[in-house]
Amino acid sequence: MGWVADADLVAATGRAGGFGFLAGAVMTPEEVAGGIAAIRRQTDAPFGVNFHMYTPQASRIVDICIAEQVRAVSYSRSPDSATIDRFKAAGIICIPTVGALKHAVKAVQLGADALVIQGSEGGGHTGQVATSILLPQVRAAVDVPLAAAGGFRDGRGLIAALSLGADGIAMGTRFLLTQESPVPDATKRVYLETPPERIIVSPVLDGMPQRMVLNDQLQRLIVASSPLLAMRAVKNAFAMSRQTGDSPWALLKSGWKMYRAGDQSLGATMMSANAPMMIQEAVVHGRPETGILPSGQVAGLIDDLPSVETLISGIITEASTTAERVAKLTFADSKSESGAPDSDGASQ
Repeated sequence: MGWVADADLVAATGRAGGFGFLAGAVMTPEEVAGGIAAIRRQTDAPFGVNFHMYTPQASRIVDICIAEQVRAVSYSRSPDSATIDRFKAAGIICIPTVGALKHAVKAVQLGADALVIQGSEGGGHTGQVATSILLPQVRAAVDVPLAAAGGFRDGRGLIAALSLGADGIAMGTRFLLTQESPVPDATKRVYLETPPERIIVSPVLDGMPQRMVLNDQLQRLIVASSPLLAMRAVKNAFAMSRQTGDSPWALLKSGWKMYRAGDQSLGATMMSANAPMMIQEAVVHGRPETGILPSGQVAGLIDDLPSVETLISGIITEASTTAERVAKLTFADSKSESGAPDSDGASQ
């Protein structure tokens, strides 16, 4: 969760018994190092770092993660096998996020230790297959721990994911809507007020399918002409260059690597600067009406802003209660099928 999963949110997650990932994919190497230090000042709990292999300074972030001995790294576009080998040699767990069966199989072949399986309900860039279909598909194909993502917010969802073959759940939008989340209140209110049917998937932002809140800004992008979208992309590319300190040439080379790797079309590569700049407008600057709001569809079911500790403890409690209820239903069904007598002694 770029600009959302900061040091405070990751530390709060660890203190509450969860496992958080620092959003290093949108940070400079110096910011990643500072974020790691800030987390460790607040908690001894293990945590990970998310990074994007195609950013101009990705190799420095890899070096920092290894030097600082973070517990795990996550990524959506896989690094080369040599980089994965470096992580594994350092004892760092590799947990990529995948949205398709073929990507899950390839990730494990490259050395992934576990996978986050994100169905189409998930926020931001997402695949086309629902979690309820994708998860059992992947479970049948690979033999590593799986965390299910896309559509989860509570203990009932955790039990559902376990029943489909997951070993746990990963949540983004649910943690975005907590007290420790750095997202401004004005933006959080938009998430809380949006029904599920207005959290849509569209490629208009950067050429790749993304799930976002359908606000006025996204609606304007949907109806905009191609030349206007191209002009916006150029403007945002220069703005991102100023923000990151990377030269436009370095960003262009990064985009070219993504294109050559086959992850994006040339058009999508040219538009890739749109997403970070327009998302920041909403989730950092607190101007949701002029920015873009990536969101899991589950936001349409969320109506509160608990602390992270309250959220996680509530999930555990509800999961235990739900598991007990399901076990009773299963036991009752098995007794009925076996012809066991009911409370009056009659066979059913």
